[in-house]
Amino acid sequence: MDENIAKLVFDKMMSKDHFSQWLGIEGVEHREGYCQIKIEVKKEMLNGFGITHGGITYSLADSALAFAANSRGYQSVSIETSINHLKPTNVGDVLLAEAKEINLSNKTGLFEVKIYNQEEELVALFK
Repeated sequence: MDENIAKLVFDKMMSKDHFSQWLGIEGVEHREGYCQIKIEVKKEMLNGFGITHGGITYSLADSALAFAANSRGYQSVSIETSINHLKPTNVGDVLLAEAKEINLSNKTGLFEVKIYNQEEELVALFK
């Protein structure tokens, strides 16, 4: 049942989320407090060093957080986020963001988002 709510929330949010659409985000799995989404890195996403711009992985993680945090049907927004980039990614890489709820209270929630490449290597960690 919670998958249905989370999927409905994802679909509704995506229908109006033009930035996530522009990134090419695809939904993979949706549950209450949890979300997996993915993108393929395109050449327009590269920085001056020829690797994926940090803003792309940050944006992917931020979108995963939004879908997971809103997955119960209650509107929420982030108040503080940070990211650690662990490995570079390149054109053609498929990045999977997995957002998990760590703690939820009446006022705040804590989520962790891990981003993996197609080799299942952890490339970024977002909180």
